[in-house]
Amino acid sequence: MIKQLASKFFKFYCHEDYWLDISGDLEEIYRYNLKANRKYPQLRYLIQVVELFRPSLMKSISENSKISNHTIMLKNYFNVAFRSLQKNRLYSFINIFGLAIGLAAFLMINHFVAFEKSYENHIVNKNDIYRVQLDVYQNGELIYKSSENYPGAGPALLEDFADVISSAKLYNMGSKNNVVITSENGEANPQALKHKRFLYAEAAFLPMFSNQMIQGDAATALEKPFTIVISESMAKKYFGNENPMGKLLRLEDDDFNNELCEVTGVFKDVPENTHLKYDVLISFNTLFARDTRGTGWAQTRYGNGWKRKDFYTYVQLQPNTDPKKLESQFSALVDKYKPENQERNMKDVLSLQKVKDIHLFSQLTDEAEVNGNGDGVFYISIIAFFILIIAWVNYINLSTARAFDRGREVGLRKVMGSYRSSLITQFLVESLVINGLAMLLAFAMIFITTNFFHNLSGTPLSYVIWSQSWFWMLVGGIILIGSLLSGIYPAFVLSSFKPVQVLHGKLRTSSGGVALRKALVIFQFAMSVALIVGTATVFDQMEYMQNRDLGFDMNQTIVVERPPKQDTSRQVRIANVLSFKTGLKQRPEILSVAGSTLLPGKKLRFKTPIRTSLQSQEEAVPLSVAGIDFDFAESMDMKIIAGRSFSEELRDDLDSLVILTENASRAMGFEKPEDAIGKRIEIERFRWSPSIVGVMADYHQENLKEEKPKTLIYLSGGGSEYFMIKINANSASQAITSIEEQWHKSFAGNPFHYFFLDEYFNSYYESERQFKDLFAAFSILAIIVGCLGLFGLSSFTAIQRAREIAIRKVLGSTVLNIIQLLSKEFLILVGTATLIIWPVSYYLMDQWLSNYPYRINIGWSSFLYSGVVVLFVTAVTISYQTLKSATANPVDALNHE
Repeated sequence: MIKQLASKFFKFYCHEDYWLDISGDLEEIYRYNLKANRKYPQLRYLIQVVELFRPSLMKSISENSKISNHTIMLKNYFNVAFRSLQKNRLYSFINIFGLAIGLAAFLMINHFVAFEKSYENHIVNKNDIYRVQLDVYQNGELIYKSSENYPGAGPALLEDFADVISSAKLYNMGSKNNVVITSENGEANPQALKHKRFLYAEAAFLPMFSNQMIQGDAATALEKPFTIVISESMAKKYFGNENPMGKLLRLEDDDFNNELCEVTGVFKDVPENTHLKYDVLISFNTLFARDTRGTGWAQTRYGNGWKRKDFYTYVQLQPNTDPKKLESQFSALVDKYKPENQERNMKDVLSLQKVKDIHLFSQLTDEAEVNGNGDGVFYISIIAFFILIIAWVNYINLSTARAFDRGREVGLRKVMGSYRSSLITQFLVESLVINGLAMLLAFAMIFITTNFFHNLSGTPLSYVIWSQSWFWMLVGGIILIGSLLSGIYPAFVLSSFKPVQVLHGKLRTSSGGVALRKALVIFQFAMSVALIVGTATVFDQMEYMQNRDLGFDMNQTIVVERPPKQDTSRQVRIANVLSFKTGLKQRPEILSVAGSTLLPGKKLRFKTPIRTSLQSQEEAVPLSVAGIDFDFAESMDMKIIAGRSFSEELRDDLDSLVILTENASRAMGFEKPEDAIGKRIEIERFRWSPSIVGVMADYHQENLKEEKPKTLIYLSGGGSEYFMIKINANSASQAITSIEEQWHKSFAGNPFHYFFLDEYFNSYYESERQFKDLFAAFSILAIIVGCLGLFGLSSFTAIQRAREIAIRKVLGSTVLNIIQLLSKEFLILVGTATLIIWPVSYYLMDQWLSNYPYRINIGWSSFLYSGVVVLFVTAVTISYQTLKSATANPVDALNHE
């Protein structure tokens, strides 16, 4: 498509004497690029065609008598535009290079924004598909907002509402259990892989999410129990080049499930731009087969129950259905299936989340992955427009500043009979040429920085926008709109000159034109100051989040999840865990080993109402619940501020004692931590009445975007899900080797996998890191673009005032006096911009910080820093031209008088 249009354009303008030879060369280069697998061959062809668009290769007027007068004039306009660019190379360079930076930044940001907004675009009916969200309230307090739901929610919505035409339920086993899937097809060394991207899925899921099947039928592949569909890359890992259909894969997990499944389908790998990434899907009906005794518990647990809430539920609505109107009927549905809520003073609220909005605007409990940052994408988009506007402002400023240089040209053209309309067209064509050349240079910049940009933004290399029609419409629109916006004012100003005044040397810059240029300079540097303040604030907030005391020590901590394959005997499991911990503690490179059901960085999944023995049920407080072993608090440096921690010497701790975090003790009515010690509490859900043995200082279970949890901590015994292993920093590689060796001794047959706790915890700041890096990088580009314009403007100002400077020097002005004269105006403008934008910057960044419960206070230092930086950059930018003008020989400026 691109190549065909480029070929037609080349044939349209190229002289017939050159067309055949050059087009052949272009075709050879294009085929070479294809053969060499070079990126974007059609785009390269287009760039080469545009580069050849020059007067020496264009058709002559006499060559084609059918060319209209308009075409002849247009060609003349382009010829004059190219001559003007060659004549004023400094001006041309500043304009084209500055615009190119602005355009490249704008397009790269749009690349990032387009990727962030492209999530779920592969789903055919994405606009009609919603995830059912669940908000749970206890005694009027919101306990949690969950992305998961009751198993009965989907079937009930499908049955009770005609607007719901399909429902698909998923069980995210990969995030809840440790799962290993092994090939069982007679191999000598069968492939066994641990899986996180794994779901149980109802049959409706594959067609609803438009999965592209390589083998198998999307509609029927997951109908029968013990069937499995896998991704193309997973099929390669397990079976190489063999046909995977009909092969057997066995699932084993740490809940003692053991399911042998037949491969009934292979789907293309899910794209990166989806909130739900998976490599393995097992039929949902397999879960019902776990009820081996036929008591019906599995149907309630996985099918139509309203007790456990751990299933993703997606529904497809009739086209043009109003989701808000449908949601208004959900409360009656909940009352129908959860009548006990009123008695327990609880409330469940179901709502619909558009599947396309999940990535950028959903931060619920139990998300399938860390989602993006919608606010960050919005702010980055604003920066893109700022950079582009700053670049266009440069062009306007420089064009109007050159009025004296172009004035004589305009006067002569008018004397020779040019109309004002033709002069306006001439200057608009010149603007079009500059914007077009700048766009080509912008493409070159983008190609050169592609890898750097993808690393900076986190956008995968597989995502390209060059092949999408909207991108080329955007490029064309930017060139045309940019040419009009940046060229219209200079065109009208320059075309308005009166030839008599110009040719008699009486041209004067209007006060209105000077005021506009000053206003534009103030605007440019106001934006630059705002971006510097923003960058400093973002960096300070990120540093604060990453360096704040979390209430525990996560440095040099390796995390290993409990083994997927375990013995069914509790005694054997406890013995294996004890063997693992004891063996590691004997190694000098291992400092400590502790177990828990909590993993710092991961939201605690379970909450339950808890009260003291003196409180009523209505006074119960919802607390998160987590388990730790004897060594955990000490190993992770978590402070006990009242009472004591669990003790291995006191075996009663296992069944009768708990620890509260400080905010949990306050929520339960204890004024001081010491008041809670020894008090008995009631947990109706567990039918358990333990006593409080200690109060722990509050800690950050998740990143600082979330509040500290109110938590009840029990002694997990042998039921730990994670092992936190502190290692000697100087022996990290040896420690990993030792852990792996001990793992295989204690948990034979289980694949070994580990990760560092600090890397895992900080991964939840990924969207903030992207925002910070992009904000900083493009803020720097915006300042560079502004400085290029300021450099050009100072150059032309110095040229226009050359005779004034010469006279001043003859009359005794020093070099310092001249530098002050030329610099003062620009420094005043930049200082004014700084003062104007400071309060606006404060308001905007304070609004941004309001999204964080733990945040910095914006201090005066950020504003002072921004002002100093901008004034320094301004002084450096204009110093070359001011120094050059101040040291010039006055005779050179006055010799023609």
